[in-house]
Amino acid sequence: MSRPWSRLAQVSYYYKRQMPYQKTRIGQERCSGLRSAVPLAVVVEEILLNLPAHQVVRVCRLVCHEWKELVDSAAHWRERCRREGIQPQDVSRPPDNWCQFYFLTKKRRNLLKNPRAEDKLQGWTIVQNGGHRWVAEENRKPFPDETVTKCFVTSYGLCMKQQLIDLKKEGYSDAFMDQLQPHIKISDWYAPRFDCGCQYEISVELLDRRKNPICTFQPQKVFFQQWNDEPWCQMIHVFKDYGPGVRFIHFTHGGVDTQFWAGWYGIRVTNSSVEICPAKE
Repeated sequence: MSRPWSRLAQVSYYYKRQMPYQKTRIGQERCSGLRSAVPLAVVVEEILLNLPAHQVVRVCRLVCHEWKELVDSAAHWRERCRREGIQPQDVSRPPDNWCQFYFLTKKRRNLLKNPRAEDKLQGWTIVQNGGHRWVAEENRKPFPDETVTKCFVTSYGLCMKQQLIDLKKEGYSDAFMDQLQPHIKISDWYAPRFDCGCQYEISVELLDRRKNPICTFQPQKVFFQQWNDEPWCQMIHVFKDYGPGVRFIHFTHGGVDTQFWAGWYGIRVTNSSVEICPAKE
């Protein structure tokens, strides 16, 4: 028994049967007739919209010139976004490249490396390493997300660490950032020890190509008194309408214990994130 055809193979076969090859002036054959056969074009477009996006780009686009035009059209990706409920943050500023907008929205991710201390301090640049220095430990108190089991811990001298995110290297082109200006969401979790006072601080900068700040988020430092209930707290900020020119994101956080105790009694941080959010949530 022969294997059943995939939906893509069936469409390709039907298309070729219905649209006979015609000779061009230079004697080459080409797939033609799609534009004149409107119903078939509608059928093909509908099936393309129901196939996985990566398959449409990597396979369907190569079938013939007419299919390539369909896949490359803004209308295809605009309709795919509509069907999946993906809308730009600012509807008055639609994306110039709907295909890029679609894939970057679907591939939204945390741009920070090693945010949960799973690889100790790998991926972070240590800015200040006071007291007994930064260390990675198991969480003393369960985290709201049970998959987060480790954290970074500060000491009795100020401890600060940072990461510099290159947006172009992460797949966000200059044109995309300047034209769409997607929201940039910052999140950071921190907690004290119950038996020691401590301090937490964070600073996030959006930088231009020369690494000069365009926009900065730097809230007041957070202080915890001794004998607290050791709560996990979340710091959230969303950059909006920051203007063109953003090329890097500079994320810095840390803290210190306020009682100068030897060891690691300072603030704990984990599950930090920086996300580019092109679409409405």
